[in-house]
Amino acid sequence: MKKNIESIFKTHLAPKEVYQGGKNIPPSNKKIYKLSSNENPLGASPKAMEALKAAVAKIDLYPDQTDIRLREALVQDFDEKLSADQFLCGNSGSEVIDIILRAFINEDDEVIFSNPCFLPYSVFSRWYGAKQVDVPLLAPNYDLDVEGILNAINEKTKVIFLTSPNNPTGTYIPKSVMDDFMTRVPSTIVVVFDEVYRHFADAEDYVTALPYVLEGHNVIGLNSFSKTYGLAGQRIGYGYTTATIANYVRLIQKPFLLPLTSIEAAIGALHDSEFIAETVKTVKEGRSYIAQVFDELGITYWPSQANFFIIDPPFPEMEFTDKMMEEGIMVRPVSQFGAPGKVRITIGNQEANEAFSKALHKVMLP
Repeated sequence: MKKNIESIFKTHLAPKEVYQGGKNIPPSNKKIYKLSSNENPLGASPKAMEALKAAVAKIDLYPDQTDIRLREALVQDFDEKLSADQFLCGNSGSEVIDIILRAFINEDDEVIFSNPCFLPYSVFSRWYGAKQVDVPLLAPNYDLDVEGILNAINEKTKVIFLTSPNNPTGTYIPKSVMDDFMTRVPSTIVVVFDEVYRHFADAEDYVTALPYVLEGHNVIGLNSFSKTYGLAGQRIGYGYTTATIANYVRLIQKPFLLPLTSIEAAIGALHDSEFIAETVKTVKEGRSYIAQVFDELGITYWPSQANFFIIDPPFPEMEFTDKMMEEGIMVRPVSQFGAPGKVRITIGNQEANEAFSKALHKVMLP
């Protein structure tokens, strides 16, 4: 008897909203500035590029069977405060999220996140049949709702996602808030602390996951090489946590997980302190410049600790996006991230920032 193949499909994978990444620059006769994907304003680390070029000659060979060389380089990057067995690597920060969820989530378990936030938290958890529990950030400043999250926890809660600085809002979680939260969250839950924009944060009370990992909490600091290091195209990321958690999660990692080129580029990037410093300087100067443009034009925006801003545009989000594109500026509407009506603008180099300012003035003051 012929049966419909859909009868064996997993019901929790029924068509629903999926994550759609930012668009690439379209073909055009004029200069287009891509301020929509939070990419590095200076390009890629020169030392990463040198390492990448050298690795190309070996792409006929299998890469390292494990990620140990990269993990050892990360130990040095963290000033030997962590050991190699405390790191987890993957093909982008997004894949590290996926690996974590595969390791801890069974069908009908619950995952907590706080919109507006990075959409893969909910999309990826759905792949494994988890219930998504959204405890929204608090208006008007996008503050973390600590009490709301704690009240949402039950015996099925397995993973909580926190993000600081947060994508797409650019806001952060103060240390006092994190301290309070980490002392109250049950020890049966894994807290994934997404800190991929940490290099750009300069608030005095900003904190990463590191002190909580060192204290032995069940927290995973999530990082990426796409932003600060300029390796978005190489798709490489990592997390750090307790050795107990990391060694457990590694049980489900495939051999030859990372491409040779990604391993070499990442190690090279970690050694490029001059490029990292220049990237951070460029972002912070650009952040100040663009904030002044918003102030001048009366644009509602939220102070950012990342390499982007979220704004409340003067027109409906798609109309604003289209108008800016007509002026050669790509920006990102973020309704899909849980911020309806808002638009995210990446900080570029000075040329791109000035082009953005000119376009915004033209759109606002035709």
